[in-house]
Amino acid sequence: MIDLRSDTVTRPSKGMLEAMMNAQVGDDVFKEDTSVNLLEERTAKLFGKEAGVYCPSGTMTNQVAIKAHTQPGDELICDTHAHIYINEAGGIAFNSGVQVRLVSGDQGRLSAQQVSENINAPFDWLPRTTLVCLENTVNRAGGSYYSLNSIKEISEVCKKNNLKLHLDGARIFNALAETGDSPAETAKYFDSISICFSKGLGCPVGSVLVGDTEFIKKARRVRKVFGGGMRQAGFIASAGLYALDNNIKRLKEDHIRAKKIAEVLKNASYVDSLLPVTTNIIIFTVKDPMTSQEFIAKLSEKGVKGIAFGKKMVRFVTHLDFDDKQLEETLKALKELRFN
Repeated sequence: MIDLRSDTVTRPSKGMLEAMMNAQVGDDVFKEDTSVNLLEERTAKLFGKEAGVYCPSGTMTNQVAIKAHTQPGDELICDTHAHIYINEAGGIAFNSGVQVRLVSGDQGRLSAQQVSENINAPFDWLPRTTLVCLENTVNRAGGSYYSLNSIKEISEVCKKNNLKLHLDGARIFNALAETGDSPAETAKYFDSISICFSKGLGCPVGSVLVGDTEFIKKARRVRKVFGGGMRQAGFIASAGLYALDNNIKRLKEDHIRAKKIAEVLKNASYVDSLLPVTTNIIIFTVKDPMTSQEFIAKLSEKGVKGIAFGKKMVRFVTHLDFDDKQLEETLKALKELRFN
């Protein structure tokens, strides 16, 4: 079965498994796990930050960052498509007691003007705006990404208004593969960045939150409160080290395959609309009276899995374990689909 539900379905390669089996480990809560320490240091250095903290998931790194940047009763600004708002189980309210100001950006991307227009005035009866959260790439907007200039403009607004700027960089390496910007060049505009290793980089688990030393010190304590303190976590952290060395440059291959799928979907009789495909995510809506679940069931009969993103919306995600042979089989299945 060809699995295009997500880039989280990948399994460790032989080289990654060998790295995991040979990992140097210790107790990470005591900061004695050599592999975890090295992954945190390397990731922070790559993004031009002082320190990092390793967590089990991108949801945790995002939620830790929000908690560390805010106080209960504050308000953060994010796009209506934001993963932190839609797909993190109400964690903003549950974990941090923070209110959300939702803004409809351009394919999930906020502009500096939109951020500026949604900052609350310093009145006693209004929540205090303290944080802006961006997502790059934007999952629910079809893998769209920010230009460096847009990020810079938003950062300037945040600095002018004394706001913190956090990046949900679940697929940041996919974005950088397209823009050509360096991680450090992008990261200098953010106070914190969540970097996920279990999506495009093919690791079984793990994300790193990076920022300055004082922020990460606070974030490490929040991680413990959230139950994220790990012990011999080097066995999984070593997968991240392997990914940094081996799985970044190949991301363009996923993007090329995604665009080939999009070309077929553009001409398919059962597709009503298709979001622009720029990285490794393909999102489209099916025509009436079909539902996304009906489409997925029919496609599954041909050996291809997708995921419903709503009653009419379907998502495919290309990834490390999806090769050219599987691409050809997928294109053939999509062309052969017939609905009465």
